Amino acid sequence: MTPALPRPHERIRLTGTPVGRMVHIAEFGDDIDPLQREQLHAYGLSTRHAVRVLQQQPMTVILCDHVEIALEHSVARHIWVEAG
Repeated sequence: MTPALPRPHERIRLTGTPVGRMVHIAEFGDDIDPLQREQLHAYGLSTRHAVRVLQQQPMTVILCDHVEIALEHSVARHIWVEAG
């Protein structure tokens, strides 16, 4: 069963986002290490930024401003996203 795309302003974990979907970063969970959070910001990930999910296995891979970013599930599950 494929996870459903969140309704506008409904937040889901990045790891629960179907491959191929465009979503916006809504929030970074408190469980993300501050150093990792800084690295994500350095890659261009910030709240309200649009990303496309390219794959979920074996890692979550997203496209952010023409750059592919691979995230371990231990990090991606603490990133909350929302549709449009």
